[in-house]
Amino acid sequence: VDLAVAEADLSTVTAVAIDETSCRRGHNYLTIVADAEERKVVFVTEAKDTQTVARFARHLAGHKATAGQITAASIDMSPAFIKGVTEHLPEARITFDKFHVIAHASTAVDQTRRIEQRTDPSLKGLRWTLLKHRARLSEESRADLDALVARATTKRTARAWLYREHLREILGRKQINVVSAMLKQWCTNVLRSKVEPMKDVARLIRSHFDGIVAWAQTRQTNGFLEALNGLFQAAKRKARGYTRFTTMRTVLFLIAGKLDFPRLNPQAA
Repeated sequence: VDLAVAEADLSTVTAVAIDETSCRRGHNYLTIVADAEERKVVFVTEAKDTQTVARFARHLAGHKATAGQITAASIDMSPAFIKGVTEHLPEARITFDKFHVIAHASTAVDQTRRIEQRTDPSLKGLRWTLLKHRARLSEESRADLDALVARATTKRTARAWLYREHLREILGRKQINVVSAMLKQWCTNVLRSKVEPMKDVARLIRSHFDGIVAWAQTRQTNGFLEALNGLFQAAKRKARGYTRFTTMRTVLFLIAGKLDFPRLNPQAA
């Protein structure tokens, strides 16, 4: 695996997705960089700070590539990743994955429910009804949701859910100017409301506006890495937990590196 990684040609990589995954208990992380177009892992390193992106930029230089050829980077809204991409991948347009944005809105919905259930105990059993996509709900759960939404004028939890669904609809559009205008209005409406947790989402969107709007154009997502993270964590549990970084790196490349082993040993092909 090490030889195949060392011999990898990254000259055609122009768009990357960067994400972190936990490697040990106690919030120890490693960072994974994938070729977003080929959907394969191209770099794995320890930690999840600005220097992880710097190490990737140096890695490119040793694989027939340059940092300047990376024109798109899909990341979460981690300040460390934003700073790292800005400084070390200067030509990359940053895209914030739509699904990370919706995840923040879902957290706000749940926070609103937790606050409101102190005075309305009927909300206690609705957590998953509110967090799941409506299309995946059972008939009974959909009825519960519809009953709550019908009380939107008096229930902040219902309004929070409606705000999230409107946000989902906005980010599903493809015209960048339409997304920009609608997102600005969404933020204005939320900030004028009394749904406090969702106001934090509006502020987050305003402070990361260009990268979120870029989603409408690039449609670049970290979904591949999210799926890979699930496979990796499952493999880790099966092996009763990997503890050495080198082992974890090897496993990630074996699962999703699409390494060219036959080229290294044609007789094995």
